[in-house]
Amino acid sequence: MQQQQQPVRVLVTGAGGFIGHHLVGFLKQRGYYVRGVDIKLPEFAPTHADEFELLDLRRWDNCLQATRNMDHVYALAADMGGMGFISSNHATILHNNALINMHTLEAARVNGATRYLYTSSACVYPEYRQLETNIAPLKEEDAFPAHPQDAYGWEKLVAEQACLYYTGQYGIETRIVRFHNIFGELGTWTGGREKAPAAMCRKVAVAKLTGNSEVEIWGDGEQTRSFCYIDDCLAGLYRLMQSDYRHPLNLGQDRMVTINQLAQIVAEIAGIPIVLKHVPGPQGVRGRNSDNTRLREVLGWDPQISLEDGLARTYAWIEQQVGGQLQPPHEAHLSVAR
Repeated sequence: MQQQQQPVRVLVTGAGGFIGHHLVGFLKQRGYYVRGVDIKLPEFAPTHADEFELLDLRRWDNCLQATRNMDHVYALAADMGGMGFISSNHATILHNNALINMHTLEAARVNGATRYLYTSSACVYPEYRQLETNIAPLKEEDAFPAHPQDAYGWEKLVAEQACLYYTGQYGIETRIVRFHNIFGELGTWTGGREKAPAAMCRKVAVAKLTGNSEVEIWGDGEQTRSFCYIDDCLAGLYRLMQSDYRHPLNLGQDRMVTINQLAQIVAEIAGIPIVLKHVPGPQGVRGRNSDNTRLREVLGWDPQISLEDGLARTYAWIEQQVGGQLQPPHEAHLSVAR
């Protein structure tokens, strides 16, 4: 009798977070055996992982446990959040993520993993290339000479170099992706760690449900970004992991919008007029956009989902969450009772 082939065993770190949770389900649909690891379970929906371990990956012994018997590793675990969090927690971010990155990579090597995908960030790009709103799209080679704005960018850049060195010295096949503002459902949408699209959806949903049309924007709102929907992110991640490309690669949309424009797009989706109120707050770099030339060359692929379509899906989910919070407890009880 022919022996049945065992599925490839994959570890997803950060599987309790937004992208990691979605990635677990994506890989399960493609027949992988998936172990999820994080310090917390997914907040908004049950995990689809075959096994899920609650582990603090700042600790070496936990990284050894997490990577045991794994063929591939998708390294998504990180202490991170939106600009409000990143701009006020530099030491914490650098300390925690450096430990997570180094321990996980070395443990994967020790335990014999053959492929390792590290999720980096557009935050590695130098601040001096992002000082204007109408900025040139960032190419992968623009990361050097290095001068990231925040500790988050510095630790990402160091971990990228570690992956390249590990491939050269030990032969483990590493892949490096630089995310450009990934957004979607089932992600943090309040509390200070949420990214701009989720925060904007929340603010507009509150405006709609309370009848107060005023929406706060940090700074003048003319700072620019590109935003990539989660389904495109997963497709790009998977294609990169299967490829033979070993160098850092951008993954994001290459359509740049201002934060003011982002607010108006969400308001149109919600079907309400809004009044923008500009207030002091952390803004990050002045302008950032992804150059997808190499992404198309390497993967023969581009993100397919428009900003409007992705925001429509995200807004619908966040409006539900906001509505649940705004509803008085006794009314929520009565609606369930019916």
